[in-house]
Amino acid sequence: MIDRLVVLGATGDLNARYLLPALAALRAAGHLGDGFELTCAGRQDWTEEEFRHWACAQLDRHAPEEWHEVKTAIAGAARYRQADATSAADLAPLVAGDRPVAVYLALPPAVFPGAVAALGAANLPPGSRIVLEKPFGEDLNSAVELNRLLAQVVPEQAVFRVDHFLAMTTVQNVLGSRLANRVLEPLWNSAHIAEVEIVWNETLTLEGRAGYYDGAGALKDMVQNHLLQVLCLVAMEPPLSLGERDLRDRKIDVLRSVRPLTDDDVVRRTRRARYLAGRIGDRDVPAYTEEDGVDPGRRTETYAEVELELESWRWSGTTFRLSSGKALGDDRKEVAVRFRPVPHLPFGHSGRAEPNVLRFGLEPETMTLALTGIGSGTRTLAPLTLSARMEESGLPAYGRLLLDILEGNAALSIRGDEAEEAWRVLEPVMSAWSRDLVPLDEYPAGSPARA
Repeated sequence: MIDRLVVLGATGDLNARYLLPALAALRAAGHLGDGFELTCAGRQDWTEEEFRHWACAQLDRHAPEEWHEVKTAIAGAARYRQADATSAADLAPLVAGDRPVAVYLALPPAVFPGAVAALGAANLPPGSRIVLEKPFGEDLNSAVELNRLLAQVVPEQAVFRVDHFLAMTTVQNVLGSRLANRVLEPLWNSAHIAEVEIVWNETLTLEGRAGYYDGAGALKDMVQNHLLQVLCLVAMEPPLSLGERDLRDRKIDVLRSVRPLTDDDVVRRTRRARYLAGRIGDRDVPAYTEEDGVDPGRRTETYAEVELELESWRWSGTTFRLSSGKALGDDRKEVAVRFRPVPHLPFGHSGRAEPNVLRFGLEPETMTLALTGIGSGTRTLAPLTLSARMEESGLPAYGRLLLDILEGNAALSIRGDEAEEAWRVLEPVMSAWSRDLVPLDEYPAGSPARA
């Protein structure tokens, strides 16, 4: 297990909201000992004491209150160095030593190539690992080039392209539920399933992330990265094992089976929009174009929807709808598996038999199954819902990711060819949208979940 972690871009939102609390969770669970070394690097001209004060404030905000001693230990042990992530001279002292180090690139995607090249020139110790936060490149060509650069620095097994969605308990439970239950797997095909909807709609607005989000938008930020990964777990063939090779090979098969979209398909089967001024709950929200740091000329979408079809024996005839939006009236974060209606109902019943829907709630982590039964009156159909709430995991998603990285378990990281295939799926959408073949609609902040 690697016991040295270097975080580049350590004064940013990712480290503040996720990585530092995840390290605190690992320490609280006994996974990190006193010998663990954390080095944080950023562009701010801070002293080590100033960084530790900032880290304490972030841990107080984002980690459980009762972890006081753990939070103090994490912040107190962190070293801070001002550094340019693309400078080999700046990075060399951070990674120097005989022991391997995990280097986490908590950086904008545009900086990845320069940072990887700098790490290659900084003499990483043998056995070291490089961690990249999504998205992996900015389009297909940049993803191919980034993979080429990474291959020159470390072997593929040492590259961790992480997506915290894959470490969420419910996302993993999508695969676990269908494979561990005989009642589901025989029905898990197009003969029984009409549509699968993968949704991440949230009331959150830009939340100060214009520097990254305005150059990405909902399509790249959510659909291309997170939601395509969930699609892979929903649609993949049963792997021989959940080991690194078997699991990732089956995910690649799903991406390769996606029917390529033509321009006409993109016009008919995609939507994009951005939010106007409105009200969410008790707060007034400015229009996206009025948010600090936003360039209206970019025409960045805050809502994206794409319908895909898979050309495979299992899924031909099933629609997969992926959508994500910001500043909506309600949070809706789920995988909804909609089964086809029954072919015949006994004559004489009143009421309507709605198609069954199996829902995997992603946040909070729940599972519900909508069925139809007999109501209080005989011969009357009525909805029947079975529900369960998942037991909370002992570690947050980023905690599980960091533990996998330090232990070298790459099963839930994204392989290089998979990252490229994900871009291939959405390249036609990006191209058509860049030519304005699909209008950029608008919706008031606080609109219903389907913008």
